[in-house]
Amino acid sequence: MNDTMVTLVGNVATSVEYRDTATGGVARFRFAVTARRWDRERGAWADGRTSFYTVFAWRALGANLAASVSVGEPLVVHGRLRVREEDVSGEDGGQQEGRRRTFVDVDAVAVGHDLTRGTAAFRRVVKGEPRSMERQGNGGGGGMDRDPWEAPEAPTSPKVLEPVL
Repeated sequence: MNDTMVTLVGNVATSVEYRDTATGGVARFRFAVTARRWDRERGAWADGRTSFYTVFAWRALGANLAASVSVGEPLVVHGRLRVREEDVSGEDGGQQEGRRRTFVDVDAVAVGHDLTRGTAAFRRVVKGEPRSMERQGNGGGGGMDRDPWEAPEAPTSPKVLEPVL
């Protein structure tokens, strides 16, 4: 395959949302990456523009991500770059009718904490461990024909995510 693979270093911008789907669980979160450059005049690093990506992680990676990552934490994300365009609906009174928005997504293959900015303790998951899912605030069940990001039909009680293999 001719996928474009990228490695991004940045910070978690939103809480990780986890949903169970017919093909396995999926986690989604927004990721902020700020370019930095050396400013010779000031003799210091200067922040550039921040780019935001939506990161998707499937199956065990998604469940482990949801159990391990919080907003603001520094991560290294490696995965397939996906760029998509969508038509803008006339939600603002038709002023943007006919315009397109561009979205940049990453289908994660590997995710880890950025150890240049802190420490982490790895916990290996034992196969066959019971899967007690989802952190508070993350959605739960997903139907076969439903979009995993739709609002649940009825309120569900929050669950705690545990890493899975």
